[in-house]
Amino acid sequence: MPEAVKTYRQVQAEETRLRIARAARRLFAAQGYGATSIDAIAKDAGVATRTVYSAFGTKREILSLICDQWLQEAGAIERSQQVFAIADPAERLSGAAGWLTNLYAAGFDVVLIFEAATDESPETRALLRSKLAGRNEVMDAMIASLDGALRIPLEQAQAIYRALAAPGVYQELVDSSGWTPQEFETFVADSLHRQLL
Repeated sequence: MPEAVKTYRQVQAEETRLRIARAARRLFAAQGYGATSIDAIAKDAGVATRTVYSAFGTKREILSLICDQWLQEAGAIERSQQVFAIADPAERLSGAAGWLTNLYAAGFDVVLIFEAATDESPETRALLRSKLAGRNEVMDAMIASLDGALRIPLEQAQAIYRALAAPGVYQELVDSSGWTPQEFETFVADSLHRQLL
């Protein structure tokens, strides 16, 4: 069945939502999630405040779209499938390190926005938990797929990967210490190989 052709108004509405999300991402990164008002987002996006409310309703919904866009830009799902398709355990671990590095390199500003937004309302915390749970499920599944090749218990191996993926590790090494994403990827891969196989 052919895909329905979008009307001009639908295309325009989608473009407006994306423009609002891009403006919000810039402001959240520069000023912080809590300190950024809907009015400021509207002004930066060049739309009326009521347009932001009608397009999203809340800042939390904008944050959700920002996260979805980031994962899409990073090709998170496609790249994870490529990792699972790797037969050799050592190469699959290297692929897992590459998947994580690509995710952070594609939008570490979003990761930091998420970190800062965890102090917000219970609804915002629930949204962030659900988004992070998806990432952790993929990471845990990558390690679980190596269960026969691991030299330590599975839960311990998964915890090591999640620890290396803690945002503070990437921030310290890449943002603060000037490592390239490739150097970070090599560090994660080497650590996983030494500890897990």
